[in-house]
Amino acid sequence: MDESERRAAKGRLRRGFLERRRNRGPEERSRAGSAVRDTLMDLSWLAMGGTVACYYSVGGEPDTRKLVTALWKRGTYVLLPVFLPGGDLDWAAFDGPDTLAPAGHGLLEPVGHRYGPEALARADAVVCPALAVDRRGTRLGRGAGCYDRALARKGPHTPAIALVHDEEFVESLPAEPHDRPVDAVVTPGGGLRVFGAGVWPVERT
Repeated sequence: MDESERRAAKGRLRRGFLERRRNRGPEERSRAGSAVRDTLMDLSWLAMGGTVACYYSVGGEPDTRKLVTALWKRGTYVLLPVFLPGGDLDWAAFDGPDTLAPAGHGLLEPVGHRYGPEALARADAVVCPALAVDRRGTRLGRGAGCYDRALARKGPHTPAIALVHDEEFVESLPAEPHDRPVDAVVTPGGGLRVFGAGVWPVERT
């Protein structure tokens, strides 16, 4: 498969996954969010981490608002993305729902001080969105490249964790050279799957 064929295949897959997400009801998204939150909060190194970069879910994405709130209440410094005109992501702190403002396309973004695109280099973990993830850790995003650029800036020992619905964890996805893989995926029904040791922290018992 050459480059143009891979791009076309990814486009077809995106349309299919987005269509299925549009058909998900709020109760299903909420249940998925509770399961994802519980899985990640069971990771002591993440729940007690100093800084976690996450995202505030919209539409048919697995709900992350419960996770963001749980981390914040635990005392974790939670960074949320701010979309910049050039396609990069800036980062600002979540300090409760009242610190968020509408940003178009249904998004909510933090209104406080921005720390710059390089803030991910100081995060202990990055929880990122995806339309699908395969068993090699290949991540299918929405096509804008925002998170590929962001993940390129994370620290070498910072794990990237994607959240998807159960059927969005698939056997194989087409990948292009600029695509950044993730280190783990969480699904509501299957929990956590880690792709090799790599940068994954060791749980202390």
